Amino acid sequence: MADRYLRFTGTAPGRFLARRLGLPQPAALHRWSPERPVLDGPLLHLTAGEPGLRGLAGVLAGTGLKVLDAAGSASRPAAVVLDATGVTTVEALAEVHAALHPVVRSVADSGRVVVLGTRPDPDDHRQAAVQQALEGFVRSLGKEIGRGRTVTLVRTAGVGTAGVRTAGGAASAVAAESTLRFLLSPRSAYVSGQVVDVGQADVTAPDDWERPLAGRTALVTGAARGIGAAVAETLARDGARVVCLDVPAAETDLAAVAGQLDGTALALDITAPDAGERIVAAVPGGLDVLVHNAGITRDRRLANMAADRWSSVLDVNLASVLRTTDALLAAKALNSGGRIVATASIAGIAGNTGQTNYAASKAGIVGLVRSLAPRALAEHGVTVNAVAPGFIETKMTAAVPLFIREAGRRMNSLGQGGLPVDVAETTAWLAHPASGAVNGQVVRVCGQSLLGA
Repeated sequence: MADRYLRFTGTAPGRFLARRLGLPQPAALHRWSPERPVLDGPLLHLTAGEPGLRGLAGVLAGTGLKVLDAAGSASRPAAVVLDATGVTTVEALAEVHAALHPVVRSVADSGRVVVLGTRPDPDDHRQAAVQQALEGFVRSLGKEIGRGRTVTLVRTAGVGTAGVRTAGGAASAVAAESTLRFLLSPRSAYVSGQVVDVGQADVTAPDDWERPLAGRTALVTGAARGIGAAVAETLARDGARVVCLDVPAAETDLAAVAGQLDGTALALDITAPDAGERIVAAVPGGLDVLVHNAGITRDRRLANMAADRWSSVLDVNLASVLRTTDALLAAKALNSGGRIVATASIAGIAGNTGQTNYAASKAGIVGLVRSLAPRALAEHGVTVNAVAPGFIETKMTAAVPLFIREAGRRMNSLGQGGLPVDVAETTAWLAHPASGAVNGQVVRVCGQSLLGA
């Protein structure tokens, strides 16, 4: 269902009325398209603290944006990257303010502010306090910056010019390249107020950054419609051979999606005890990307929830993910360098009335990711991450009562609902072959929802 309020406030009368009444004024977001694949304007590279992250300038040069290093050089930057990896004292935090204070109002609509920090050091409480302060700063700036602009914090494992920590020769800036390319592009339009931890890993750049999944096989569950179809389409755009999985009852829609993408349709109930074995048989060459997207809702308050409503949601949304993941890893059906991306939800992070079953299942996905990620990487060379969508415009949310739907749309920093492609683009970044240093992350795709952290 179209967001008529967003359209109305995009007109002159709508803007006037919204200002007079103090109503939200969401801005139309710049999402990726072949016609507008990059942000509109230059990138401003600033530094707070010393030293800065070595190699960062070269990485930023690969974003497709013209990189400037002086605030006076760009009256309307499309993006600002503030390297605060060298900020280790409370006094140095003043440099964060000094760097962004003069430029934050000038960032173009649908622009980006990315702050680079380092992991808080458990053995240095002063450094930990200062670097943690950056998280509060970023989350707050995201809530006030407006005009479709987003703010994110990327924590790297590196230090700086005094000695970059490396893993197999890969500098921290290089390990973060796929993340920075994503965040500094229209692909991240609905990701804001997030903290992304980029670890240490040997990272090899793809031959073609526009088709990074060429030659790779991806399986997407729940692919017949909605978010799953958008994920399959986006992975295919990036070069993957896509296997689209959904229940037999959705076989017609599933075949249509797979046919449009030159992919393969696999009609299968993911809750079947032998689902893992059947997937292994369907992909004899193994999988490079596994996207757990299939999910259902059966909403009721707990006092009114029958046992079958509880068990069906937990079985589809969580138990089937555990079973199939374990089966595929045990069968070595996920190739080294593979990616597992599961779909959580902000309901699993913040809770939601009438969704104790759904929230439990999605919180379970968060637990799965945090526990499995280090072991899967160490034992199988596979990363495990999750996306956590907020209010996404789908047929399901279109059926939500009007006032609840409007509240879901407006209760985030961007003042609007997301689109299935927003979840898909985030999934594609986590599935990227150069995203090997991103592991164990749960990234909210929610426009910085005002619910939860």
